This record gives sequence, C-alpha cells and structure tokens, in this order.
Amino acid sequence: MIDTDPTLAHAHAQAAVKRAGRIAVVRETAAITAYATGDFALALRELRTYRRISGKDDQIALMVDSERGVGRPDRALEAGRAVDRSALPAGVRVELAIAMSGARLDLGEPERALSELDIPELDPDRAFEWSPALFAARATVLEELGRVEEAHEWQRRAIIAADALDAAAGYAESEELFVEDIEPEETVPAEEPTSPADTGNPASDPESGADRLDGPR
Repeated sequence: MIDTDPTLAHAHAQAAVKRAGRIAVVRETAAITAYATGDFALALRELRTYRRISGKDDQIALMVDSERGVGRPDRALEAGRAVDRSALPAGVRVELAIAMSGARLDLGEPERALSELDIPELDPDRAFEWSPALFAARATVLEELGRVEEAHEWQRRAIIAADALDAAAGYAESEELFVEDIEPEETVPAEEPTSPADTGNPASDPESGADRLDGPR
C-alpha cells in the first residue's frame, strides 16, 4: 500500500511494531513507511532501532535523507561519513552518494554536491538498476551550477538508462547492460530475416529506432 496510501501502510507497520517490535524487518518497514508519510523524526528513530537489531547499514541513505528532512544536513553528512562505504552493496553506495549530494545542496555547496556523485558506479555507457537515479541526481546538481547543457545530457542519459532497463527487465539483476546511442536502422525485409549473430544484439528491435541494448556481459 505504500505507493497508493502511505498513511494506511504506516498504520499497518505500526500495528506490526506493537506485535513484533523486536524483529528487524518490522522496524525497517515502520521506518520506510514513516519516511513515506513525511515523519522524518520517527523514521530516524525506527532506522536506528533497525540498525541496532540487525547490525546492518543497508538503510544508511534513508537515515541521511531523514536527517535532511528534519533540517540537519550537517548531521546527515556526519551519518554518511560514519559508515564504511567499501562494505556496502553497490546499490546502497549509490543511494548514499545521492543522499550526501542532496545534503551538500542543502548547505549551498553545489560543487561539493557534484563531487559526492563522482563514484565508480557513475558509468554513462552501462545501465544498472541505480543508473537512472544517479544520472538524474547529477543532472540536478549540474543545473544548480548553471551548466545547463551538461545537465540536459545527463537527464537524457537517465531516460535512456531507464528505457534500457525496462526493455531488459527479464535479465538477472547482477548482469550488466551496455547501452549505446545508434542511428535508426532500416526495416529488414521479411524475406531476409536478420539473426542475433548478424546484429550482435539479441535484445534490440531494429524497427524501433531506439537506443540499442546489448546483451548481458
């Protein structure tokens, strides 16, 4: 229900807390639903409880954003710096970088906000599950810096990455998807079918004129 009725979703989560408050996933759910309703102070309390019970830092980005939500960008940066990023999964590292960048913007530090996004996962030629959000975040910071053309380019890359991921939804999450910009191809006559071996791209549609999605590597 969190996407359609976050308040009701949070009510369910609170009911679960009353019945099983010592279970990590219950407190995690309470935190996420509290965040969705805009109750950032409660989200922080629940996130701290979740981390204490689970021993995990996988919701650190949400903690950073919740600190921002209560108007403490300095505390947000402190929380983000306190974790070992090398020990985090790639997706969590990206979420944390985006949250840290937002905290820098809150402090009026756009140049430092941009540097927070200069991470190894920022690869414009490959689409991962985190790529659209990361590219869009970079576009936002570049626009704040007045670098409008670069901002538009990264926003375009975010759209391409999102479309590529949608088109390749059947692939395993761990696989890399290489995305290339190409010119629209001519329609192949029905009597001369083109095999995947000819195109080197079993996932593309030659009639679409869209950005080509290479297979997993």
